[in-house]
Amino acid sequence: MTDNLDSCNALVLNADYQPLNYFPLSLWPWYEAVKAVFMERVNIVSHYDKEVHSPSISLKLPSVVALKNYVTPITRPAFTRFNVFLRDSFICQYCGDNNDLTFDHLIPKSLGGKTTWDNVVTACSKCNFIKGKKLEKECKMHPMTRPKMPSTHDLQNKGRRFPPNYLHESWRDFLYWDIELEP
Repeated sequence: MTDNLDSCNALVLNADYQPLNYFPLSLWPWYEAVKAVFMERVNIVSHYDKEVHSPSISLKLPSVVALKNYVTPITRPAFTRFNVFLRDSFICQYCGDNNDLTFDHLIPKSLGGKTTWDNVVTACSKCNFIKGKKLEKECKMHPMTRPKMPSTHDLQNKGRRFPPNYLHESWRDFLYWDIELEP
């Protein structure tokens, strides 16, 4: 029964019909969406042509679902390596390269620097190696953008710049990757 159903993810919208997340995109596997339908936690907004069957019922797989109860978005994003990379648009803040990314402490940990939003930037391995355990002024390497804690809204906007490889046609009315966004 699960042949070719693995590609039938459902886009999950909040009760206001906005995606819960853009990056990563808020998707549920088909079986989670079906479960949520039967538990009456979501409304089906759109569906695939594929169906699942039980002995007594047949259901078209949901392609877009909306939560019945609004989930308040978090206001302070978690400090994670991924979120730092996303804040910095997945580019080295010293040279602009996007390969072999790491993160760099502006004030090195060996000099008392903390792993915080305002002390960490995305750096390629080469720049991170060159900077080493030195301060910016010592190595004359300054980030393109001063690091700061982004809002959840900032990360959502950044995430819109990186659409997933696959967007089902039924999702397009709820996603906004076709518009130009400012940096």
